[in-house]
Amino acid sequence: MKSVEQHIADILAVVDDPRPVEVDLLQAHGSVLAETVASPVSLPGFDNSSMDGYAVHAADLAQAGPGHPVRLPVVADIAAGDPSPVAIRPGMCARIMTGAPLPSGADAVVPVEWTDGDPARAAFSRPVREGNAIRRAGGDIGAGTVVLEPGARVGAGEMGVLAAVGRRTVSVFPRPRVVVLSTGEELVEPGRPLGPGQIWESNSFMLAAAARDAGCEAHRHGFVGDDPARVLDTLEGLLLRADLVLTTGGVSMGAYDVVKEVLSAQGTVEFTQVAMQPGKPQGFGVIGPDRTPIVTLPGNPVSAFVSFQVLVLPVLRRLRGLPPTSLEGVRARLTAPVASPPGRRSYLRGVLAPAGPGREAAVTPLTRQESHQLTALSTTDALIVVPEDVEELPLGTVVDALVLPDPV
Repeated sequence: MKSVEQHIADILAVVDDPRPVEVDLLQAHGSVLAETVASPVSLPGFDNSSMDGYAVHAADLAQAGPGHPVRLPVVADIAAGDPSPVAIRPGMCARIMTGAPLPSGADAVVPVEWTDGDPARAAFSRPVREGNAIRRAGGDIGAGTVVLEPGARVGAGEMGVLAAVGRRTVSVFPRPRVVVLSTGEELVEPGRPLGPGQIWESNSFMLAAAARDAGCEAHRHGFVGDDPARVLDTLEGLLLRADLVLTTGGVSMGAYDVVKEVLSAQGTVEFTQVAMQPGKPQGFGVIGPDRTPIVTLPGNPVSAFVSFQVLVLPVLRRLRGLPPTSLEGVRARLTAPVASPPGRRSYLRGVLAPAGPGREAAVTPLTRQESHQLTALSTTDALIVVPEDVEELPLGTVVDALVLPDPV
């Protein structure tokens, strides 16, 4: 059997690095930035008010107090976006709105709440420090400052930064298109009645959701039966809209393992056994004239889920333009003993209690660990790793726990 690391490396070897594309700003959402972005101007570009109020000379209000307010004539109204040059001399003030340019001569802004709000001759009943409520030019960033680096995921914050520095388009690695296909004559679409020996198909829903959680565009084709010609026709029809095809089922040693039967004849897909539990039978390669990558996962639901998290996520990261790293691991203490078959690395479903003040991290193995027992996945947030050469770990053992990713 192959090691997990070797199998990941073999899949990555048939996956090309993505090519960046220039897209409209909103279309970049969820993609990975492919360029360095610097601001062409300082932000803010000019001194402006951070509040509605009055622009003043701070020295004019040095003696202001509740019992003896200072009154100043209002010589101008300045709105946000007003391009008119305005200057105030000592002994005068200007009414100013949030975001409006600071008039020449002013060195402070008094919030309107500190005044009587008079639009002609405002009363000030407290002093103000110089620089109060003023956003200075370049106070956020200076011209030429790098604001985003390649590899940044374009989320809401990044989108705001890009727009703020004047970008209408941006170079990104587009979200990879993943098409998911299940196989099996026993499968029935959820919502339809079950016949004898049938089950509702769940793997394609699960894997499509996992691919979307990983930042991809995922399309669930659904499922096909065990007819080789139909399986091959279906796979070929998926290639135009796929950067990666993900199948589940039909890759083991059975008489009706149709994915293995069909793709082995193509000569570009390798089927193997990986030293992991669950998920031993695996396959990968390329199909079609454009050599589209394909990864074939087992049909048992938990095997498919674990295989995705361990083997497929690094591939999707590369397709997104990110380093093809695996799940982040933490050290945690077992709250119950666990067992593992010899010669295979086990990935047991668990619930992680992170470390806190005066408390080390702990991980609780779930009781339902069989590869068909899907319902426990809804509470799983970590995979407990039991090395290949270990068959039992007692309660209290410190183990590696792979933290399952949050949606991105």
